[in-house]
Amino acid sequence: MISQKEKQINHTYENIIVGGGPAGLTAGIYLSRSRVDVLLFEQGITGGQANLTEVIENYPGFPDGILGPELMQRFERQAKRFGLKIKNNTVLEISPLNKNGEKLFEIKTDDDYYCSKSVILATGGKPQKLGIPGEEELTGRGVSYCGTCDGAFFREKEIVVVGGGDTALEEALFLTKFASKVNIVHRRDQLRAVKILQERAFNNPKINFIWNSVVLAIEGEKQVVDIQLKNLKTGKVSTFPCQGVFIFTGYSPIYPSLGKLKEQLVNENGYIVTDENMRTKIEGIFACGDVCAKVLRQVVTACGEGARAAFSVESFLR
Repeated sequence: MISQKEKQINHTYENIIVGGGPAGLTAGIYLSRSRVDVLLFEQGITGGQANLTEVIENYPGFPDGILGPELMQRFERQAKRFGLKIKNNTVLEISPLNKNGEKLFEIKTDDDYYCSKSVILATGGKPQKLGIPGEEELTGRGVSYCGTCDGAFFREKEIVVVGGGDTALEEALFLTKFASKVNIVHRRDQLRAVKILQERAFNNPKINFIWNSVVLAIEGEKQVVDIQLKNLKTGKVSTFPCQGVFIFTGYSPIYPSLGKLKEQLVNENGYIVTDENMRTKIEGIFACGDVCAKVLRQVVTACGEGARAAFSVESFLR
């Protein structure tokens, strides 16, 4: 009797994209336009982290900016118009498969098995955690990693934002719509964010900066009531009352189990290494977007990488 797995993998896709953010969707647009037999898996809402950005101001073609979710919906509509198939499943594992002498890849999801001649990893990243006492216990009870998701729960409350990059300032500025006061805690005395965001933050009367400091612990029984702060210059530890803590200190790459493939794909920091054409060290596996080892992580760069990955897949298939 033929198993369900054997039935499913009788069909071999030319390409499977894992991840439906800007990079994955762009790759899908290019490949589906080229009539490549491609399937995209996205475990959550199509659009990835870009869905969590209220307004994207630096994507070309939108002089007044565009809502993150709206931009991603446009990406998805465009991809589907060219015939891209999208399935909302979680990819659990990717492994090599030898089928009748042909080197393929088996993709195990939470509901089935799939087979492909090539794979694009566009799985993005997840927010980094501080790893401090109280963070895990109070997540959802005052601790958050998404201002646009949870900001409305903090109307007229005093909150803390941890971080000094673009995301931290974008989210802090958004949170001023709800909170009575937003305190930005940064471990240095200078911000990493682009100057225009710094100018807006410095000029916003609701935003206060706590420099040269780190959060040692988040306290509260059922809800956040305060944080423990350490000044890195003086060594002084103090208690800072607040009702919410939003953490934006960076992202860590995420991807399915890669088994024996992992040591050839991933660097010491956990990111997937590619060449300039988004090819990895394993023939047939490509990567693009925030899962890759690189400096700049923006929607526009993810799109460029998605296009390059698609072009490389087409060359590989030929």
